[in-house]
Amino acid sequence: MEKTLFISSRVKSLSILALSLSLAACGDNSWWSKNHEPTLEEDQIKRLIPSRVHQRASWAKDIYSITDQLDIPQTKENICTIVAVVDQESNFIADPHVSGLGEKAVKEVQDRLDEKFKSKLGDTLGGTVAGYFEEVLKNQPSPDNNYLSQMRKVQTERELDELYREIFSYMSKHYHVSTLTGAAKLVGQDIGENLNPVTTLGSMQVHIGYAKAHKRQGGSSAELRTDLYTQYGGLYYGIHRLMMYPADYDKPIYRFADYNSGMYSSRNAAFQSMLNDLTSDELELDGDLLLYTKEGSIRSISSQSERDLISVFAANNILVTPRQIRADLKKEKQKDFEDTATYRAVSKLYQEKTGKKPIYAIMPKVVISGPKLSRDYNTNWYATRVNGRYQSCMQRAKRIKI
Repeated sequence: MEKTLFISSRVKSLSILALSLSLAACGDNSWWSKNHEPTLEEDQIKRLIPSRVHQRASWAKDIYSITDQLDIPQTKENICTIVAVVDQESNFIADPHVSGLGEKAVKEVQDRLDEKFKSKLGDTLGGTVAGYFEEVLKNQPSPDNNYLSQMRKVQTERELDELYREIFSYMSKHYHVSTLTGAAKLVGQDIGENLNPVTTLGSMQVHIGYAKAHKRQGGSSAELRTDLYTQYGGLYYGIHRLMMYPADYDKPIYRFADYNSGMYSSRNAAFQSMLNDLTSDELELDGDLLLYTKEGSIRSISSQSERDLISVFAANNILVTPRQIRADLKKEKQKDFEDTATYRAVSKLYQEKTGKKPIYAIMPKVVISGPKLSRDYNTNWYATRVNGRYQSCMQRAKRIKI
C-alpha cells in the first residue's frame, strides 16, 4: 500500500497549503476536462474502480454524490483522475492499516520530539513542554499501560491521531507553565491541534489545514478529523483539493504532481525553467517562487527566483519594478498569477530569446521523505505512479458505453 506521509518531512515546505487554502474556484477550467464530453452514471463509475476493491458500489456512490455536489462533470477523465489518486493514497480503504506504524511513530517521537516542540513553541517553552510530554508518555495514564506502549500498538493513522488527541487533552488539563518563566499558560489553548503531528488524513491524505478552510459542516477540529477518516469525508476533502482549482494543464499528470507538491507547482516550475534560460543562475525547479515560514507566511527575504527576476528585467529594460515583482509573486498559488506583468514578461522574453513557445507546465523537482518511507522519493515518482493508475482506469473506461 502506498500512502502519502502522515508525519511529513518534505524538503519543500508545506507552507504551500497555507496560501492555497482559499482557492475553491469553479468554472470551465476548474478541472481537467472538456465540457462537451458525456458523463457517467453511478454504476459506470463503479466499473472504473479496480475490481479488487471491496464495496465498489459504495465508493462509486460517494464519488458520484460528491462530484455532483461540487458541480464537477462526471466525465471519464475526471472520474479516473479521482480514482487514480484514491487508489494511490489508500487503495480505497477509508482507514487503512499501516505496517509498522506504531514503532515508526515511537521512533519519530524519540528522535525528533524536542525539535518538533521547539519549532512550534520556541526554544524555551518548546523544550519545557517537550520534557513534560515525554514524562506523560512514560507515566500516563499509568506506568503499566503508558501512552508510549499504547503508541507501539496503533495500526492505523486514525488510532494514532486519536491517541495524540488523548495525550494532548491530558496535558491541557494538567499542565501549567509558570509565569515566572515568561511563558503563557497552556490551559485553554488547543495545544493538541497545534502540536498533533498527524497532519494529512483520510483515504486521500488531505492536509488538516485545507480541510479546515473548506469545512463541509460545522463542528470542532476533532470532529473534522473524525469526518476525514470516514469514507465520505475522506473523499469529499480529497476531491475538493484535487479538482477544485483552475489550471490549464493539458495532461492530468501535472494535477497529480500538484496534489503532491502544492497547487500550481507544475506551472510555477515551468516558470522557473523559463527564467533559468534567461539567467546564468540555476534555479531549483520546486514550484515555490517565494520563501515561506513553516506556518506559511511569506518571508521578507528575497528568493533566488525573485532576485533573478529583478536582474533579468533590469538587463533587458523591462519596466517591472521590484515592488511589482514581489506583488505579482504573491499570486503564485493562484490562477491570476498568469495575468501578472511578471508572468507575461518572462513568457514573452523567453519566446524572444529562445524562439520557443512559453512552457506552461513541467514536473516540479520536490523530494519527499519521512518516517514511513524506506528511502526518499520525489514528485515525479508520485505523479508517475498515479498517472499509471489513471491510464489503467482510462483503459477500463473504453469498455463502457456512454
